[in-house]
Amino acid sequence: MTDGNGRPARRTDAAVEAILARIASRALAPGDRLPSVRRFAATLSVSPSTIVEAYGRLEAEGVIRARRGSGFYVTGSEPPPLALAEAGGARERDVDPFWVSRQSLDADPSALKPGCGWLPAEWMPNEAIRKGLRALGRADDAILSDYGGTRGSPALRRLLLARFADEGIAVTADQILLTGSGTQAIDLICRLMLRPGDCVVVDDPCYFNFRALLRAHQVRIVGVPFTPAGPDLAAFERLLATESPRLYVTNSALHNPTGATLTPQTAHRVVAAAAAHGTTIVEDDIFADFEPSLSPRLAILDGLDRVIRIGSFSKTLSASIRCGYIAARADWIERLIDLQIATQFTGPSPVAAELVAGILAGGFYRSHLADLRRRLAHARETAADRLASLGIKPWLMPKGGFYLWCRLPNGRESAALAQRAVKDGVILAPGNVFSVSQSAGAFLRFNVAQMADERVLTVLRDALKGG
Repeated sequence: MTDGNGRPARRTDAAVEAILARIASRALAPGDRLPSVRRFAATLSVSPSTIVEAYGRLEAEGVIRARRGSGFYVTGSEPPPLALAEAGGARERDVDPFWVSRQSLDADPSALKPGCGWLPAEWMPNEAIRKGLRALGRADDAILSDYGGTRGSPALRRLLLARFADEGIAVTADQILLTGSGTQAIDLICRLMLRPGDCVVVDDPCYFNFRALLRAHQVRIVGVPFTPAGPDLAAFERLLATESPRLYVTNSALHNPTGATLTPQTAHRVVAAAAAHGTTIVEDDIFADFEPSLSPRLAILDGLDRVIRIGSFSKTLSASIRCGYIAARADWIERLIDLQIATQFTGPSPVAAELVAGILAGGFYRSHLADLRRRLAHARETAADRLASLGIKPWLMPKGGFYLWCRLPNGRESAALAQRAVKDGVILAPGNVFSVSQSAGAFLRFNVAQMADERVLTVLRDALKGG
């Protein structure tokens, strides 16, 4: 069977399905006018006659109706209001690298989130943010209305330069680029460095969104076993020799999910091995400010030659104020600027960047971090004690931060536990969402700042008893 131009009927079927999908998703509501035949044909890259056939079929079925001289319109009565659960609440789905993010971001406000990756709102410097927003209300019109420069706020970049200098990294202004977020920073680096099929090494386990983002770039992901001292050095050096990876993506300090920190010996050998094999390291330093004292950093050892540092302020200031950065060789920054223009046109909102700069510039930020470290130290100890009563034990006790990477008792499977808990309004982070080799099924990552409510322990206890 063919359409009027001899083309297979499947093109008409595809056009019909495209229209029905728009109606089902409410992109087209009852009474809305459909695109013109020629415009919709161009959108779907088919002939106008295919769209005429599709519209005719849908009209015959009563889905749309024609108005003489006006076009085609969706029929039917006004649908009921879209329910929040329908719009994106918790759904049954495979436990994959997107599972924790989707469950946490779309959860009911009453849900508990010990598996999420951010601090509770009441822990954040909201009054300082409000004060900063009031100050920005008096800022120049350009900050409130214009695009930012291609490199981002000079004030914030100067503050970052000073922080790097305190660590002993000699960085110039042309080596820093502000981005829309830490995730966007990694995405830009992947666009610059990678092509489909390239190899990238990540820690096993690693932050689950590293895996998700790299999958989107269609690269081959290889995991290196992670130890309390950092990546397993023998395995790391073997992978560099046999796989020739383009990138190694890692957290050096307060590793996500394990909470581990590189030892000096491991850090030196990682940098040396990567340099010997031409592998670029992406060091995500997002948890740096939670450390009580500076630990070894790959960017410090390398001097930003083959190491690229990224970071953001979502963990310590606000996840709502999206602003990240990249520190790298000046020639790479120039190319990353072009990529950011091509994909985002500009970096973070000038309002967001100036707001962050204003908070970092004052003495308040240091006292805020000191308070966070004290609260988190207490929360870690409390959470570890409470979990121990259920036979759930930390892999190690981190020096800082808000994660505990814990092993379940009796070889219990964390994915099944998490799927059961979500039905009781508790979002957990099962181990294998972090693991390339799928070898972390007996682990859960806990956010100690999100565990104050007794219901977390109650749900865990019931889930463990439930088999």
